[in-house]
Amino acid sequence: MKNTQMIQGILSIAAIFCLVVGWFNLFSPEINNLLSQKVFYILIGFSFFFQAPFLSNPKMRYPMYLAAAFCIVGALLPESLNMSYIKTAGLLGGVVLSIFNRPRQVRS
Repeated sequence: MKNTQMIQGILSIAAIFCLVVGWFNLFSPEINNLLSQKVFYILIGFSFFFQAPFLSNPKMRYPMYLAAAFCIVGALLPESLNMSYIKTAGLLGGVVLSIFNRPRQVRS
């Protein structure tokens, strides 16, 4: 479990780095686009994939896997298809699921 959480944390930090690079245009337009429009969503998708088994509601695991798949597949689709909404839907769904399905912490 610790290794999975560490992997998820590394993926999330790498994804945020890709997004920041894209926002601030630190590299050429092609590299910025690749990092912020492709790599970001792929990393977030894998992060959702690693998070899914640890959701507090087991019924929400498959929707989280679906959100992960939407992020990854949407990022890999050619831009000419104009289907970027798939990766956006996956991101939104994964964020909502992760916010509302965190494991409950018992306070002593």
